[in-house]
Amino acid sequence: MSGTISIETLSEGPGPKYKRVADAIRRAVERGDLTQGDKLPPVRDLAWTLKITPGTVARAYGLLTDQRILTAEIGRGTFVANPEEPSSALVPIEVDVVPHGGLADTQSDEVNLFSPHLPCVGQAELIRGLLGQIAQDPPSGLMHYPSRSSAKPAREAVLNWLSSVALGPIQQQNIVLAHGGQNAIMLVFQAVLRGPRPAILVEELSYPGFRRAAELMRADVIPVAMDKDGVLPDALEVAILSNPNAQIFCTSPDVQNPTCSFTPEDRRQEVVRIVQRHDVQILEDDCYHLGRTLAPSYRRLAPGRSWYVSSISKLITPALRIGFAVAPDGQDSTLRRAAEHGFFGLATPISDLCAVLLGHPQIHDLTAKMQEISNDYVKRAVNVLGSYDLSWRQDVPFLWLMLPEGWRAGSFCRAAEGQGVQIRSAEEFACREANSPHAVRFAVNAGISADTFEAAMLRLRNLLDNPPEQIGV
Repeated sequence: MSGTISIETLSEGPGPKYKRVADAIRRAVERGDLTQGDKLPPVRDLAWTLKITPGTVARAYGLLTDQRILTAEIGRGTFVANPEEPSSALVPIEVDVVPHGGLADTQSDEVNLFSPHLPCVGQAELIRGLLGQIAQDPPSGLMHYPSRSSAKPAREAVLNWLSSVALGPIQQQNIVLAHGGQNAIMLVFQAVLRGPRPAILVEELSYPGFRRAAELMRADVIPVAMDKDGVLPDALEVAILSNPNAQIFCTSPDVQNPTCSFTPEDRRQEVVRIVQRHDVQILEDDCYHLGRTLAPSYRRLAPGRSWYVSSISKLITPALRIGFAVAPDGQDSTLRRAAEHGFFGLATPISDLCAVLLGHPQIHDLTAKMQEISNDYVKRAVNVLGSYDLSWRQDVPFLWLMLPEGWRAGSFCRAAEGQGVQIRSAEEFACREANSPHAVRFAVNAGISADTFEAAMLRLRNLLDNPPEQIGV
């Protein structure tokens, strides 16, 4: 590929950058600079050379594969195709990125806002087609246990998928595939926690899955005070000193669940100094992060003690249960053992699907459309409830509402359910013994029409504007 594409080439001509990359490769094939069977560089290598994102290169390769100029062989790489022979790669699936008006509403007025519900803009059709192709000729076969080698293409696809996250130096062998983000958290706990009575540290309002995983590991949970920027460093240090069995701090710094807050880099640096001083690990849950990273991850700031977990549940679909954990430097084998001793690995058809799905040239357009639709629902919620103490962020599919004086979270949730709207109380995000604020979290449900969602917001607004006589009871 030397001389075929240059940074200068990409600055010339109209159209998206990925099409310019594809055009440059196509011209190289036409000139004979690249010939049948020539192997193209891995996506990340060419992206590094051209100073562009791996996703841009992946889209260019995918476009040329669809046009039968290139052929992609799972586990081997991307090659110049033989135009006289049919491609041996998976047949391209064309999926229209369709407008979304929500699924057809049922006759029920019940609106479930407990957890985010993604809109379907074509990803179901894409997955259905890829599943059919994999069923016909599964790259990993159907008669073998999962193995590290059979899952390598999926790990490489995840590596490219995570290219926009500031994780620091990372290779595919640092990644372990899991059955969703919650399973990835369990794997990290199994790799880290030691002794008869270990303990984990969490922000005083935090993802309930941390506590559920800790319960399965017979670990104590220690809540730590927080503010609008996340955990308070002084409170974290006091909690560690007061609990000698504390072994890992669990947090979601990019999108704090449930408050929507963001932990800035200077606060992260303070946290890193404390955990390094007391030899405590960090678990960073990034399952709700949908946009570009705004600050370095803990794995980048503290590469020897930070674990990272995420999944495709909030970006593509939660149905496939594809998640992943990234180990700190030197801890790959510990994390792999937790998975291999627990379930051997993902079913090979699922890891094969992960490889082709995350690398599909249309997946970025589909996820961008889903985010656009989700953001429209958030905007509608803010337009209705914005006069109250509402926390929200673009690209985050839930909102946090501090209730006005007089309302208690439990009574407000019951009143909302009486109006057909199901939301979560702040109590669900706090430890059992802790005091929780009078607040609620509600998620974007893009499986219903935008008008139905907005009507649910109006019902919440009516409750806030007209509290019942027995308010606070």
